[in-house]
Amino acid sequence: MSSPLSDPVTPEAPDAALPPGLRLLKWLVVLLTLTMIGGVITVVGLLVTRMPQTFAPQTPALPAGLHLPEGTRPAAVTFGTGWTAIVTEDDRILIYGKGGTLRQELRIEPETGP
Repeated sequence: MSSPLSDPVTPEAPDAALPPGLRLLKWLVVLLTLTMIGGVITVVGLLVTRMPQTFAPQTPALPAGLHLPEGTRPAAVTFGTGWTAIVTEDDRILIYGKGGTLRQELRIEPETGP
């Protein structure tokens, strides 16, 4: 006489023992898993293809003939349409044209008062 625990139960199909609602839930989980795998692959692909463009140096080109006056050191640089402005450490703003020629020089007055 064999006990019910010793007989292995082998259903014909793996889904045969599942109720219909649970079978639907199983396929929804499989579909969600595949969707998430596709989404992760898409995000990684976009990061790999777009990130090198983000970190590429995007500095504007200085004019080739731009020379600062002797003894001046730049403190800041800004670029405009057709001009480049350099703020020097001795409180001057030097504005250069496209070809590197000095167009204008502005002296910054020191702040008065306490």
